[in-house]
Amino acid sequence: MNQHVRMGKEVFEKEIEVLSSVKNQLNDTFDKMLQEIMNCKGKVIFIGMGKSGHVAKKIAASMASLGTCSVCMHPGECMHGDLGMIQKQDVVVLISYSGESDEIVRIIPSINIIGATILGITSNGDSTLAKSCKVVQVMENVKEACHLGLAPTSSTTAVMVYGDALSVVASRLKGFGKDDFGVFHPAGSLGKKLITRSVDLMRAFKTETFVKENATILQAIEAMINTDTDMIAVVNDEDKLIGIVTNGDLKKYMPGKDINKETIQNLVHYYPVFVDISSMAIEALQIMEDKHVHAVPVVNEDKPVGVIERREILKYGIYL
Repeated sequence: MNQHVRMGKEVFEKEIEVLSSVKNQLNDTFDKMLQEIMNCKGKVIFIGMGKSGHVAKKIAASMASLGTCSVCMHPGECMHGDLGMIQKQDVVVLISYSGESDEIVRIIPSINIIGATILGITSNGDSTLAKSCKVVQVMENVKEACHLGLAPTSSTTAVMVYGDALSVVASRLKGFGKDDFGVFHPAGSLGKKLITRSVDLMRAFKTETFVKENATILQAIEAMINTDTDMIAVVNDEDKLIGIVTNGDLKKYMPGKDINKETIQNLVHYYPVFVDISSMAIEALQIMEDKHVHAVPVVNEDKPVGVIERREILKYGIYL
């Protein structure tokens, strides 16, 4: 094995070992931390310094995306006015490996005056941080994966996974679902899949582009000219969809035909693939992929209302 690869795997092994150790340390303290977060009437605020600050930011972001109002604050900024953002109904989670980080310790008295609940995550159960918290998770025997045993590596990984556990379990207990997740992630591909409906991306049919199955080729051409899609809807006397005619069909069929007299009956794709107006765009894309078509009609109570195209779905950032 390449020496560099072996050294890289050693880091993985050390961090996995620490994660396994911390997992086995989870007990009633985790449940108490979780209950304080679940019962929080305000926001959950994560604060850490240095590498712990980066971890705090990630935990807060994950928790917020999974349905718990949470933010990250910098302890240095807290000492210069940002403590005003903390309110009595908030829960403050302080993160410090040593539990003695000066920037963290110095803001504890002010948080107590404000009246917010203080929780902590540390590796030092005898620290100032640990003694100041209502609930504190002490991660014992955490050895850094750094070859010097100094740089925050295993410790920050363990705290991050612990934060993920709090975030995910809280989300599950709140009944936070895919639709909720989509609302919080409107710009991402996953969020778009969850909240974007076919009607949101379709091109609306104009009623003048509807034709009956006994329409002439000329009438179909005129209808095609008036639409901004490459298909027209064929409807019955109740304006319900019974088929479609595509632009390609017309172009192939027209040569040598009397377009004033010949009807489109031989061109109609009867009972075509379609999606309902309530369907999600990702469902329409899946149907197009399965049926090997690039567009499908959108119907509302069997009446055509528009066309949704594969390229428009992909352009919007939705993929299978």
